[in-house]
Amino acid sequence: MRNDAALNELSSLLGNRLSRSKSDLDLHGRSESHFPLTPPDAVAYPDSTAEVAEIVKICGRHGCPVVPWGVGTSLEGHALAFTGGVSVDFTRMNRVLKVNQEDMDVAVQPGVTREALNEELRATGLFFSVDPGANATLGGMAMTRASGTTAVRYGTMRENVLALEVVLADGRVIRTGTRARKTSAGYDLTGLMVGSEGTLGLVTELTLRLQGQPEAVSSAVCAFPTMEDAVNAVIATIQMGIPMARIEFVDPATAAAFNAYAGASFQEVPHLMVEFHGSEGGVKEEAETFREVVADFGASDFEWAVKPEDRKALWTMRHNAHYACLASRPGARAIVTDICVPISKLAEAVEETRADIAGASIHGPIVGHVGDGNFHTVLLFDEDNPTERAEAQAISHRMVERALRLGGTATGEHGIGVGKLDYMEAEHGDAWGVMGDIKRTLDPQNILNPGKMVRVN
Repeated sequence: MRNDAALNELSSLLGNRLSRSKSDLDLHGRSESHFPLTPPDAVAYPDSTAEVAEIVKICGRHGCPVVPWGVGTSLEGHALAFTGGVSVDFTRMNRVLKVNQEDMDVAVQPGVTREALNEELRATGLFFSVDPGANATLGGMAMTRASGTTAVRYGTMRENVLALEVVLADGRVIRTGTRARKTSAGYDLTGLMVGSEGTLGLVTELTLRLQGQPEAVSSAVCAFPTMEDAVNAVIATIQMGIPMARIEFVDPATAAAFNAYAGASFQEVPHLMVEFHGSEGGVKEEAETFREVVADFGASDFEWAVKPEDRKALWTMRHNAHYACLASRPGARAIVTDICVPISKLAEAVEETRADIAGASIHGPIVGHVGDGNFHTVLLFDEDNPTERAEAQAISHRMVERALRLGGTATGEHGIGVGKLDYMEAEHGDAWGVMGDIKRTLDPQNILNPGKMVRVN
């Protein structure tokens, strides 16, 4: 094999922490979405930044691809080794390094998951706010610029990563950013790395912004006569300036999937799931204002969840929407795709997507973080049926075309990987070429997660 020389050196460095077992390779060759099994040549389990740097240097000497791996929850093939090489699994680098309680920030290694971090923070009165649903690693979340249900209030990973430690393609270890809340000193290398999908460097440490636990939290779910009513209610809520912590949309198909998967009792109509954070009085006032606003759009069947266990059950159900939708058609694969549009164009984008799905033979539930104009479809198809696969791909393609036409983006949070590579030129024009120039400068051999984000050959 062309990477044998690199693997022999890595074996000397890592010993039994370089795995070539079939089970390990297959585990690191699977995706949450529709991509085929694509195992790497080996899996490396580093313990430290120094080991990551040495792994990259060895691979660089032999032109061996290096593909970072968190827990494998990405949806566009980001972590798959399509050209072979070494999957660098960060699960052993999973320590919370330092909590700076007074400054409301924390330093972590990349293998820490968001749930593990928040468990560690429980006694401090602080929490990490970015919540993509999956219990992803924080390194992976930074590299895909993740967001999720709480982004409408607290922002995405872009706003919540203060500083990084990064191993570059030549093995250099650099630090980007500081713990200061602002700076005018030089290029924003932190911003460059966040969302780069491991194509410019491997992150080995993150400094993250934290939030104070709110005094009061209240969640609710309400039903609407039509999808247009529900989406227009979201637009009105945002334009009114009501400070939502979460505002999520589910369509009738997703409501039915929740009923079957989680034992819920939703009407099979569109719903909004919302949450408010703040003081006792503020949350009560905001919830009442929200109720008045959405009543004009036919909102009904309000169910409020104030107890922590009830709120947890509600948002666990939302986070499991992917699995609930998959279970609605046993044995199906899914193209799970997302787009994001300006909030004023959201109703148009959702309605046209719904019409596309209604005109197809496949099933395609719609869910969304609609407070920031972002929604998702779970396009279910029989992978042995080429017609169904083609229908799913065509709907996904039209969604992207629609987003770009409406002034939006091909992906609000899933990222590019290989799945949406073909849309980068249409969205960015000549700027995509500049991204390629940056990649060639920092990774001239194209060993870091090759084939993702940009084309350099």
